Amino acid sequence: MIKKILLFIFVILLVLVVFFFIGQPKEAENIVWGVNFSQKQSRDLGLDWQENYLALLDDLGVRQVKLAAHWDLLEPKEGQYNFADLDWQIEKATERGASVLLVVGLKTPRWPECHFPEWAKDLEMIDQQQKILDMLSAIVARYNDSPVIWAWQVENEPFFPFGECTWTDKDFLQAEISLVKSLDEFNRPVLISDSGEGSFWLEAARFGDIVGTTLYRKVWVHQFKFYLNYYFPPVFYARKAQIIKQFFGKEVIGVELQAEPWGPNLLAYSPREEQVKTMNPKQLAQNIEFAKKTGFGKFYLWGAEWWYWLKEKQGEPEIWQMVKELF
Repeated sequence: MIKKILLFIFVILLVLVVFFFIGQPKEAENIVWGVNFSQKQSRDLGLDWQENYLALLDDLGVRQVKLAAHWDLLEPKEGQYNFADLDWQIEKATERGASVLLVVGLKTPRWPECHFPEWAKDLEMIDQQQKILDMLSAIVARYNDSPVIWAWQVENEPFFPFGECTWTDKDFLQAEISLVKSLDEFNRPVLISDSGEGSFWLEAARFGDIVGTTLYRKVWVHQFKFYLNYYFPPVFYARKAQIIKQFFGKEVIGVELQAEPWGPNLLAYSPREEQVKTMNPKQLAQNIEFAKKTGFGKFYLWGAEWWYWLKEKQGEPEIWQMVKELF
């Protein structure tokens, strides 16, 4: 009996290995490329974030942008919203006929992930949650009639334990999604994102209308203090997307394709000799080719602020030019 059980387990594992690691997906015929942009990240790199943003739209010709509505920027004082910067970003995208994926909630892209305003950090969780719902109501009300926003991303990788976040709550995530949907008069889809390497996206598919995945190839693992190469083949991502499509009827898109370094320190404090260990022109070219082989039809590249920093502050325009050719 033990031998039969072991044989059964071996066969199951063999089937899973073959399914997820062997095969060549069909490449998407026309991939739509976009970029992530965070004014906080641009500012932290010592850049004029508005110049950075306009360079993406006008020099690179970006027409798909994922913007982060950071809570601490939107509500620096309790009950007093400051939409000026986000208004400007959306206005410039509108003028150029671009499309915006707007990330809303507590956990939005870039460290520390959970962007608490100072006044909200010491509130009880239930009070923080009410304030977040108030913020979501204000955001959707303000941009509800903006045709440039094609989807809402509610929270950033809400099921992945990363960042300086004090709590997670799936029931609250559902409440956020329900609120956004109830307020959106144009029934835009809600996207839920998850880790490309550390998840099978089942929870994201259960909660969201669209699943967004990250895709990283070389990262620093701070728990063990070493660099890790992900050796998952393109078919690993394609098969997971196939499962999501088959059982949930949901599309999977790439919302973070690694195009900047991931090292021991935040990028603003990382020396160039450390940065090149995880991102350089050769690695970027490999990542882009890898992404094409997954069969996904849409990718948002991660690192637009850093490309501009390289060009403007370091006199290294090579990666900027590479991405410009892509667009």
